[in-house]
Amino acid sequence: MPLHYDGEIQITKINMGPYNNNGYIVACPDTKEAVIIDTPAEPEKLLNEIGDLKIKAVLITHGHQDHLLGFGEITGSVSVPVAVGTGDVEMLPIPPNIVLTDGDVIECGNHTIKALSTPGHTNGSTCYLIGKHLFSGDTLFPGGPGKSRSPEALNQELESITQKLLVLDEGTAVYPGHGDDTTIKEAKRQYEIFAAKPHPDDLYGDVAWLE
Repeated sequence: MPLHYDGEIQITKINMGPYNNNGYIVACPDTKEAVIIDTPAEPEKLLNEIGDLKIKAVLITHGHQDHLLGFGEITGSVSVPVAVGTGDVEMLPIPPNIVLTDGDVIECGNHTIKALSTPGHTNGSTCYLIGKHLFSGDTLFPGGPGKSRSPEALNQELESITQKLLVLDEGTAVYPGHGDDTTIKEAKRQYEIFAAKPHPDDLYGDVAWLE
């Protein structure tokens, strides 16, 4: 059952693996062309949802292993180009076919998918924007940014979020790499509360907007 279907785009969200990962299949109903976003464990769950869709590419949001535990089985089954952000190339099990930089586009049926480079959670973290649908990987979640490994990484992640994501249309839906969805409007509201408060210079790790 698709998470979203409006006649122009079909989004199927699959909860996968022991880390509450989300895998996605994004399709153009007119052409049946589709892309897969991320390849977590339990790949059979995602592969079983493909049906008559024509997969054109596998898009990886970032190179952390929980997003790649089903990589071999999924890429072996669909045999299509794999794309990842330039900073995470070496984290993949095999070299990708497409190395993405900010603003690169991938065509899928009637849709253009835009890659947004959002370093911070990893060096090559990439979000994918399709109209008013944003696939944010582990960069942006309901309630906060993805986990950061240092104060410098958090600052970089916050810069990515504020300069690349929160500037999008407020009606944009946000589909993260784990857990529930949110919207740019709600993310902006919560971030503004966070930004109005003082924070220690050494803040990093699991950060919540409203704590």
